[in-house]
Amino acid sequence: MVQISTPAAIGFIITTVITVFFLYKATKSIKTLIIIALWMIVTTILAFKGFYSNTKEYPPHFIFLIAPGVLFALITGIGKSLSKDRVSTLLKWLTILHIIRIPVELLLFCLYKNGVIPHLMTFEGYNFDIISGITAPIIYYFIFIKKGLDYKYLLVWNIICLTLLINIVTIAVLSAPTPFQKLAFNHPNVGVTYFPYVWLPAVIVPIVLYSHIISIRQLHKSIK
Repeated sequence: MVQISTPAAIGFIITTVITVFFLYKATKSIKTLIIIALWMIVTTILAFKGFYSNTKEYPPHFIFLIAPGVLFALITGIGKSLSKDRVSTLLKWLTILHIIRIPVELLLFCLYKNGVIPHLMTFEGYNFDIISGITAPIIYYFIFIKKGLDYKYLLVWNIICLTLLINIVTIAVLSAPTPFQKLAFNHPNVGVTYFPYVWLPAVIVPIVLYSHIISIRQLHKSIK
């Protein structure tokens, strides 16, 4: 087990809980909340058993850390339809949700300082995802409070932020110690295979991905 500061671990747990809370406020889905809670329990148990940090088995166990949540996000995000009266509330919560990308990036930097993820996964490297977190309250203010911008700007913002998410997820996967590793051989991405950091690829990334997919779908329908 890697040794990382207790405050960082607590911060990651709090960040994950807040992310799930924002998603619940947006969807009001108890079913989704239960599924996420169960998945968090499963990933926690597997992390403590060393399942995800095992790099000797094939297929790589790292795949089972990120793939289920991402597939769930894609399936539910693409297939979900909402009534018009729910769209505004959904978009408000799913926009402000992205502010959690600020603490995530700060905690990733902490993991880098502890030597368990590569420098290129931080905002000092090639991870620009913190831009999404910084701009989230700004776009929220101008769209939903001041109402000075229309939905097309929110659509463009979501597309840009989705691109930034795909960028860092790609870097993270290619930096993990698997047969597919192409980056960071000296300092591979192993930190996210330990608790509570497993919740980043298993919970936070899928929620953020889901929020972009369903927001883009609803915004595209609203603008047409």
